[in-house]
Amino acid sequence: MRCVIARYPFELTRTGVLDSMKGVKPEPVTGASVTIGRRRYPAKQVGRILTRQDPRDFTAGEVTRAMTRLGFTCHDQPAAAPVDLGAGLGVPGALRTASALLGGPGPVAV
Repeated sequence: MRCVIARYPFELTRTGVLDSMKGVKPEPVTGASVTIGRRRYPAKQVGRILTRQDPRDFTAGEVTRAMTRLGFTCHDQPAAAPVDLGAGLGVPGALRTASALLGGPGPVAV
């Protein structure tokens, strides 16, 4: 399939993308991402590997648009990580109290 990324035409195929990304360790996802195989890669990392261009030269949207047309699943936002409100307070997550969270006196169970 012919697609344009950073004003340059590329001939991309699904198998070609799979081969190019084989053995590549995904960077941490902070924005748009693409699921290739069992891994989730940042769109900019995929674009950098496929086009061999600097990621500042293209947008994540250009990459996700091309990957969607090839049948890959694309995501707008990273998966939300669970947040432990008791972290750093010395209170186990299951035993948090309102006083520990708010810094006030008294054991009020949440």
